[in-house]
This record gives sequence, structure tokens and C-alpha cells, in this order.
Amino acid sequence: MQRIIRKITSYFSSSKSHSHPATPSIPKAPKVIPRSEHGISRREIDKSALDVLYGLKRAGFEAYLVGGCVRDLLLGLEPKDFDVVTNAEPEEVKEVFKRRCQLIGRRFRLAHVRFGRTVIEVATFRGQGKEQAQRQDFFGRKGKQSGKAREVDDSGRLLRDNVYGTIDEDVWRRDFTVNALYYNIKDFSIIDYTGGLQDIKSGTLRLIGDPETRYREDPVRMVRAVRFAAKLGFNIDKSTEAPIEKLGHLLKDVSNARMFEEVLKLFHSGAGVQVFEKLRHFDLFTYLFPITEQLLHEELEGFPRMMVIEALKSTDQRISEGKSVNPAFLFSAMLWEPMLQRKQAHLDSGLVHQDAFFAAANDVIEQQIRSTAIPKRFTAQMRDIWNLQNRLSKRQGPRAQKLSEHPRFRAAYDFLGVRVAAGESELKKLFDWWTEYQEKDPVDQVAFANAVEKKPQKGRRRRQNRNFYRKRSQKKSDASGSANSSD
Repeated sequence: MQRIIRKITSYFSSSKSHSHPATPSIPKAPKVIPRSEHGISRREIDKSALDVLYGLKRAGFEAYLVGGCVRDLLLGLEPKDFDVVTNAEPEEVKEVFKRRCQLIGRRFRLAHVRFGRTVIEVATFRGQGKEQAQRQDFFGRKGKQSGKAREVDDSGRLLRDNVYGTIDEDVWRRDFTVNALYYNIKDFSIIDYTGGLQDIKSGTLRLIGDPETRYREDPVRMVRAVRFAAKLGFNIDKSTEAPIEKLGHLLKDVSNARMFEEVLKLFHSGAGVQVFEKLRHFDLFTYLFPITEQLLHEELEGFPRMMVIEALKSTDQRISEGKSVNPAFLFSAMLWEPMLQRKQAHLDSGLVHQDAFFAAANDVIEQQIRSTAIPKRFTAQMRDIWNLQNRLSKRQGPRAQKLSEHPRFRAAYDFLGVRVAAGESELKKLFDWWTEYQEKDPVDQVAFANAVEKKPQKGRRRRQNRNFYRKRSQKKSDASGSANSSD
């Protein structure tokens, strides 16, 4: 009943509702591309996504694949995930898939349908109706009231958007034209409202609606534009890129937890170097890694710029080879030079090496999490990677085996290789030694480590007795001894 009332109010308010201005050259009438005229096959679609699409279809709802998965399939790429959009509201999706489904989100109400480890995200068509935007939204099992269905702050940022509508309204709520293509499970056709197919052919990334308004609604769209352009090799439309540098400061208002997720998407996209260059071009990198950006302007003989680029090259190569990547390694590389600078400042103030290191690591991490949150499990790994850089040189005898058994040894070894590639040629001999060590069998490793020459130790000063009472007793015994000898 509640759903019927919402549809009625949405129908009568549609003529009065405010919609985002579409690009004038883009027709509002959708273009339908039949199965015979596009290359997307169901064999390329994840089975779990098909189960969701057919499950909603059997229940009498509309169901479409939408977003990056359709775009990637058209480009001949393997989609990272599959997103489904439907006219079923979240609670109705829950009724269809029962225990498999979990409702999440307050800002954007979504349904997650689980098939083992695979999660298919299901969204409801977004609408524009003003009356529905004023209704109170409810969240949680007990249906607690959580605010208006749509809320916008003073800067134009969208705080909540749970106004539901039709596919004709939903398309204008999407961000880029290439992400606004719908794959219809009923007849396997593709529906294009915004000219996304033409933009894919021309390699153009274009925002739907007025760019400045859309960036103010969600500032993360600026870094998404950079990511898609770098990943797909597309050119950003001039009207889309024009406001980016001016509105970059809006990223400060985005939660640091969300920015952490965006950073991983940016630099673990397989095009990290290109992303880095574009972020700096649009002056967005300073809002992600402010202390690193500050040092980039003070670079000397290629540092730390080359350190960051070489780390991103290493990450891109691992992704291209299908290997795993670790967020701790990325953040270690980004913050390595700021950490060294802080460490030197602490050493100059009189701290010993180890105390200076931990103080510097804490300072840098604490400052960085104001921009991007870093979970504790990753900050602990970052400290290990940094700390092992000093310990790897102390490899004589049994120390080599202990170091190689450290959980972060491989990451620290790769990090050492990045430093060599970035220009620290004095470390190449050490890096080559560890490379050769790992190629040997356990017996040869012992002999190889024992053959390392020990560095001459500095002469130690004799430790003075610090016990005050022992000094007094020692003086008394010395005095009594001298008295007896005089007798």
C-alpha cells in the first residue's frame, strides 16, 4: 500500500519536480539496441547476477544490469562486479531473496544479495518527486525514523537520496553517460537515454547534467572522473573537466572512510601511474595525500616523486599479472618520504633512532588519517615495512633466516626494490643479496648468511654502576679495607 501511495504522489508531482538539466545535444527519448546489434552475451554475465535478474523478473519486477558492468562488457573488458537496478523497493527485494538479502545504507538504501562470497548490489530506481522527497525515511528492522528521504546541505552536497521512481527518472540520477546504459533481462536489449554508446565509441567521458551541480552533490565524482579516464583511456569532456580544479576543495567534506575506499579504487585500478599524473594535473592529489604533495614541490633529484611513481609501477605490474596487492604497501610508499623527514627532525631533537622512527611513523599516520582513514591492521603493517628497511641490512648468520620468516618480509623486500628503482643505488647490493638468498635452498642459505662480513663494532664504554646504595656500600668497604691495611 505504501508503495502504491508513493507512485501516485510521484505521478502527480512529476510535472512540478525539479530534474537535473541534461546535455542539450542528448535526446531524452531512449534508444533501444536489440540483442542482434550488440555483443553482450549471457555467458559473459556472472551466474549470481543472472540469478538476481531472473529472481526479480519471476517476482513480477523490472530488472536491469546497469553501470560499469555494461560498459566493460561492451568494451570487451571483464567487469569487476555486477550491479542490478529494479523498480522493486529494498524491502520488496528482501521479500524475494529472504535470508540471502541484507539491506544496507542510510544515504542510499541498497540491497546486497549474497551467493557465497559473491555479493550482487541491487538498487531501486531513483526518482525526482518533491512530495516524495519530503516524506520521512525509515531504517532498520524496527523501522526507526531517520530523516527526510532526500536531504541536501548548504553547499549542494547530497546527504540522503532515497526517493524512488522509474527508469526514465533514474537515468538522470546517474553520473556519467557511459555508466547509464541498461541491459534488459526480458529481451536482452540495451537501453541508452544519454548517448552513452556514442561516447564509448568516441572514448569520451561526459557527466550527465550540469557538471558543477553534480560535483557539488557528490564531490567524489571528481576523482571518479579521473579514475575512469585513466583506466579506460578516455578523454574527459571539456565541460566535465572545467570545474574540477575549482571545486577540488569539496573533497575535504567527504568522510575519510569513504576517501580511503576511493584511494584504493584509484591506485589499484591497474592504471595507478596515469591516475597519479591526472590527480596532480587537476590539483586533487593534495586532498588525498596533503603531506606527500607538499614534499613533491620540494623534490630533489627526483625524490620523492620517483618513489611514488616506481611504487605505482610495481603495483600496476602485479595487477596485470593477476597478483594480489596490499593497501599497506601503497600507503607505505606514499608516506615514506614524509616519515623520513619527520624522523630526521626527531633525531635532531635528541631522540635515539628507534624512538625517532616510531614517533615519526605516528606523526605521519595521524596526520594522514585526517584525509583518508587507514584501518589499524594496515597501519601496523606499514610500521613493519618501514622498520624492516633498517633491519634488512643486519643479515649476518641466523638473523637472515629470522628476517625471512617475518610476516612482512616479502612486502619489505619489494619495498626495498622500489627504493632501488627510484634511484637509491647504494641499496642495490643489499637488494641483490636478498634476491640471491631467496633463490637458494635452506642449507645454502645458512652458508650464504654466515659468509656475510660483520661490520666492526664500536668500542663500548664500560657501564658505570647506577645503583646509589651499592656505590655507598662499595665506598664503605673500600674505606674499611684501607683502614685494615694501615693497621
